[in-house]
Amino acid sequence: MSVRMINPTPPSPGVLKLLRAILEKEGLRSLFRGLGPNLAGVAPSRAIYFAAYSGIKERLNAILVPESKKVHILAAAFAGMSSATLTNPIWLVKTRMQLEARAKREMASNALQCAMHVYRTEGLRGFYRGVTASYAGVSETIIHFVMYEALKQELRNSHHSHSPPLTHSPNNYDFFGLMGAAAVSKTCATCIAYPHEVIRTRLREEGSRYRSFIQTLQLVVHEEGPSALYRGLLAHLIRQIPNAAIMMATYEVIVHLASSTL
Repeated sequence: MSVRMINPTPPSPGVLKLLRAILEKEGLRSLFRGLGPNLAGVAPSRAIYFAAYSGIKERLNAILVPESKKVHILAAAFAGMSSATLTNPIWLVKTRMQLEARAKREMASNALQCAMHVYRTEGLRGFYRGVTASYAGVSETIIHFVMYEALKQELRNSHHSHSPPLTHSPNNYDFFGLMGAAAVSKTCATCIAYPHEVIRTRLREEGSRYRSFIQTLQLVVHEEGPSALYRGLLAHLIRQIPNAAIMMATYEVIVHLASSTL
C-alpha cells in the first residue's frame, strides 16, 4: 500500500480509503502483489546486511575506539550499501509488480515474467534503477543503528546492577526492551530519511520520466510540493516498525545463542 500511495497517478487517498479501493477494484489477492519477490529478497538482504555490519564492526573495533559512534556509523553505511547493491534487482521487480496492476487495469505478470520484461526492455542496467536513492537511504540505516546502539547501551547500563549485561544474558525483559529500542530508533530514522523512499519508487516506475535522484527530487517538489516527499509514510511505518522491532531483538538473541555455543 505504501508503494501505491507514493505513486502520483492518480493521487492516492488515505490508507483506509486506498485499502477499500484496492479491495473493491482488484480484489483481496491484489494486496499480496509482489509478495514473492519480497519473501525472496528479505532473507538474503538481512543476511548480507547483518553479516556485513557485524564483520565490519568487529574489524573497526580493533582499530578505532570500540563501540564508538564512528564505528557504528561506518559499519552501518557499509552494510547498507552492500545490501542495497546486491538486492536492488529483487526490490525493483517487487515495486514494478505492485504498480503494474493499477497501470494496466488488469492482473499483472508474475515475478519471473516481470524480470524478463525488464531485461528485454531495459537490459541489466534496468534492474538497478533507483539504486542511487537506496544509497541515499543509507542515511536511514546509519541513524537507525547509531540510535539503536545508544539505546541498547542505556538498557545495559540501567539493568547492570540487577542482571547480567544484555550482550551476555538476553532474558525476556531484555528482549522486549530491545524491541522497544529498535522500534524507537527505526521510527526516528524513517521519519527523517523517508523522502528517499518516494524518490526510489518513482525512479523504479516503468517508462518513467524520472531519470536521476536529484532530477526526481526537484520534479516532485516542483509539481507536487514538499509534502509529496512524505506520501505513504504512515503505511510505511505500520509495516516497518514491527518488522524492525522483532528483527533486531531476534538478531541479538541469535548472536547470543551462537556465541554461547562456540
